[in-house]
Amino acid sequence: MKLDSPIFQDADAARIHLEAQRWPHGPNCPHCGNANPDRITKMVGKAHRPGLYNCMECREQFTVTVGTVFERSKIALNKWLLATFLMASSKKGMSAHQLHRMLGVTYKTAWFMAHRIREAMAEDVKSAGPLGGEGKTIEADETYIGRVDRDYLSPKRKGQPRLKRKMKPKRTVIGLVERGGKARMVHVQHATKAVVRDILVRNADRNSTLYTDQSKLYTVTGEEYASHKTTNHSAGEYVRYEDGAAIHSNTIENVFSVFKRGMVGVYQHCGEAHLHRYLSEFDFRYNRRTALGVTDTERHDQLLAMIEGKRLTYRRIGEASHA
Repeated sequence: MKLDSPIFQDADAARIHLEAQRWPHGPNCPHCGNANPDRITKMVGKAHRPGLYNCMECREQFTVTVGTVFERSKIALNKWLLATFLMASSKKGMSAHQLHRMLGVTYKTAWFMAHRIREAMAEDVKSAGPLGGEGKTIEADETYIGRVDRDYLSPKRKGQPRLKRKMKPKRTVIGLVERGGKARMVHVQHATKAVVRDILVRNADRNSTLYTDQSKLYTVTGEEYASHKTTNHSAGEYVRYEDGAAIHSNTIENVFSVFKRGMVGVYQHCGEAHLHRYLSEFDFRYNRRTALGVTDTERHDQLLAMIEGKRLTYRRIGEASHA
């Protein structure tokens, strides 16, 4: 798909394309769920905006954007589709300033659009299920980026005043990746054995083989998995071979590498309250990478299929930024 495609230039073409993605078998009423074509009529004429439907079951009107992250937006739909394509196809992301220049909208609008699109990129972990399984390998590791907005005070200090630091500690991200499969990154306030175990057991099948570095965060939890093997980075060991299997955590390190280069080189800064949305963005693209046979067009269409049932208002974003 090229940037001069009609769906990126014309609002009507964009609407028709989005309807084909959301309603491959005809329009569905987002208010009552009615999908009977005989009970849904298309409103035509100058008195009605393009793409307006009327449900004869609940007597509500709707368009293809109702119930999606695009709902109640005054931005032309073709600009929304261009923004989703740019963010879905840019390996290290697309800054709001770049969107602002390419779409011809204000920076504030572009920033809001980008956050809505990231909201659509967030996958439902419960429906997706855990990573790995019998005969599969999971790599786990933690990384640190930026500086926390609020310093972490350990509950073990029991109200004692915190030590003064020259610099605040960094933000913590726990990452998991299934070799040849998907990745998941989670922002946590502080990495402890209990926090890491909770993330592992909820996101990685215990029948998997677990590979980590020598960190003590994984020592006890690793015993719950089919096998747990480590590499000793402090001794300069980053990979070794046992019975033909390559034991390393380089795959998750590569995931972190793309994420950090995007955050530093493209986004440069994000508030800690928004970090989870950026993680969702990088997870989305990695899990649909070209190496898995997914093209930019297919990735874009998969993103459009995920916009339903998600809303993100400007007020919600503003509240998050002051959380």
